[in-house]
Amino acid sequence: MPKTDRLFRLLHLIRGLRPPVTAARLASAMEVSERTIYRDIDSLRAAGARIEGEAGVGYTMVEDPALPPQTFTRIEIEALTLGLADVTQRGDADLARAASDALVKILATLPERQQRQAMHAVNMAQRLITPATPTIDMTLLREAMWAEEALDIGYRDLKQERTRRRIYPLALSYHDRSVMLLAWCCKRQDFRSFHVTRIEGYEKTQQSFRPRRVTLLRDYVEKLRARDQACLDGLA
Repeated sequence: MPKTDRLFRLLHLIRGLRPPVTAARLASAMEVSERTIYRDIDSLRAAGARIEGEAGVGYTMVEDPALPPQTFTRIEIEALTLGLADVTQRGDADLARAASDALVKILATLPERQQRQAMHAVNMAQRLITPATPTIDMTLLREAMWAEEALDIGYRDLKQERTRRRIYPLALSYHDRSVMLLAWCCKRQDFRSFHVTRIEGYEKTQQSFRPRRVTLLRDYVEKLRARDQACLDGLA
């Protein structure tokens, strides 16, 4: 691992682990020697990080120059911790790790008083039902959406019928019991929602659908509005 990446990783661990964190624990997490940890902490201190502690005692981050100071009201802190905690229970392991890492970074920018408030937030997220964990690589799926690249997928529907189709992946929708992929289906020439747990693999096609994504999403929203309005008209 390059030294720059190692230093960023070390900063992240010191921010997130309960202080004081020992060199032995850091070395184990980093898979390096304790001597390397001592040298890297000296490098971080030379760069401006205020890290208190010493060998045999443990280390505590006092001031982190890598992150700008943040100011939140108490209710904003509650909203942040609640929202990120809910993300960790959405059945998406990559997103859960990202939410946990984001919370660590946010806490590291807060004054000590607000850090304590965040650690003792009064709101909790608890889901009795967690969506099934997808078997496909969600990171690669998101990358295809960010790159606006068409995918060829294998899909098993609710009737257990298998099909192969090309799609334009547009967005992920997180429901109480499932994670859905909203896409434009080239086979059906219409919008479709796919259960990600029923996608049985996919391949990149190198076919870009940029800049159609924004237009397709707008059309989808309009289609939903028209459907909802028709339902309301039927009830009138």
